[in-house]
Formats: sequence, C-alpha cells, structure tokens
Amino acid sequence: QVQLVESGGGLVQAGGSLSVACAASGRTFSRYKMGWFRQAPGKEREFVAAISWSGGSTAYADSVKGRFTISRDNAQNTVYLQMNSLKPEDTAVYYCAAGVVGGSFDFWGRGAQVTVSS
Repeated sequence: QVQLVESGGGLVQAGGSLSVACAASGRTFSRYKMGWFRQAPGKEREFVAAISWSGGSTAYADSVKGRFTISRDNAQNTVYLQMNSLKPEDTAVYYCAAGVVGGSFDFWGRGAQVTVSS
C-alpha cells in the first residue's frame, strides 16, 4: 500500500510556472513507477507524465512535452512535476499516482488544483 499526498499548485497567469509535489508513505516508494494525471472540469482524467522507479526513464503527453518536467527523489519519497509556459488549457486538478512496474497505476492522491488565467 502507498498513500499519496499532493501539494503545491495554485493560480498563475498564462506563461508562468508552477510546481506540484507528491509525498508518498511507505518504505517501498523506490519500487513504484510514478505518474501525474489531470482532470479538467467536464473532461475525463488524462495522462500527463510518468517516471520509472529509478528515475531513469520518463514519458510525457504530447500536450505538455517540452514544458513540463517530472522528477523524483527516492530518499525523500517524493515525486515532482515542474510546469513551465503554462496555458489556460492546463487548468485542472492534478493527481499523483503510483503503480508497480509492469502494472497499472493503482494508488492515487486526492489531487491539487492548478489554475492558469489568460
């Protein structure tokens, strides 16, 4: 079991930057792949970024590639999402997720609101 708590986010103007962090409980954090997903009002939850257990491999949605960076600190049991050049369409609740390697994302945080004004 992994418990995830997001922090950060907030309100920023278009073109600005924000970051969100996700703190995980448990001693096996380094065994999990981690991901960020988001859900905008009236839309389905969508994949944003993922990072392997070691941090050596990352993946991004095309919509955020080149603007967002996912990273992790296994010593601190934390995964981060740095968001630059934000656009109004990035406005959403951002969720942290964890999953075993080769499996689905089974553990989810409660989300952090990110609002980008135009």
